[in-house]
Amino acid sequence: MINLEYIIDRVKLVVLNPKEAWTQISKEEIQLKDFLTSYVLPLVLIPTIASFIGYGLIGMGSYFQVASFSWGLHQAILAFLGAILGVMISAFCIHKLASSFHTYVSLPNAVKLVGYAYTPSWLAGVFYMVPSLSILGLIAGIYSLYILYLGFVPVTNVGEEKKTSYFIVSLIVIIAVSIVLSLVIGAMLLAIGLNTY
Repeated sequence: MINLEYIIDRVKLVVLNPKEAWTQISKEEIQLKDFLTSYVLPLVLIPTIASFIGYGLIGMGSYFQVASFSWGLHQAILAFLGAILGVMISAFCIHKLASSFHTYVSLPNAVKLVGYAYTPSWLAGVFYMVPSLSILGLIAGIYSLYILYLGFVPVTNVGEEKKTSYFIVSLIVIIAVSIVLSLVIGAMLLAIGLNTY
């Protein structure tokens, strides 16, 4: 069950006071299914719905792509699947990489790390309602990386000598997963006829 008050309080904590948030979050045990359904899913719906409205109903104006139902659906599915799969695949890779950096990170903790770090990016998904403003999501994306950086050691318990290399490798994995998913999901949607016109 979705608890709106909990989501708002947690989002405010993560975005406005990330250091304190990670001190609290790193000690919490989560149930993977509960975390995905009660926190990740509601936030992922922001860019999903906004993408459909922006690309399906509003468009980018006469000089760019006009709105169409097909394009809106394409962008909404891409936003939704990209986010959910992105969190799961990135977290799985961080979980598996942990032993190479002399630590252990459970899959739920890795999902927690990636999921909370993505919070600003998902909130900024509201800008997709006006596609010409979607570039503002880039700023939120940079802030998400900063939140990931702050939470990395508290969640992974990686040693001081390995923390930089583990973080950089994990960061590369997250970016690569995002790019590959975007290309693969986009190609699949085009193949079934959900194109940009």
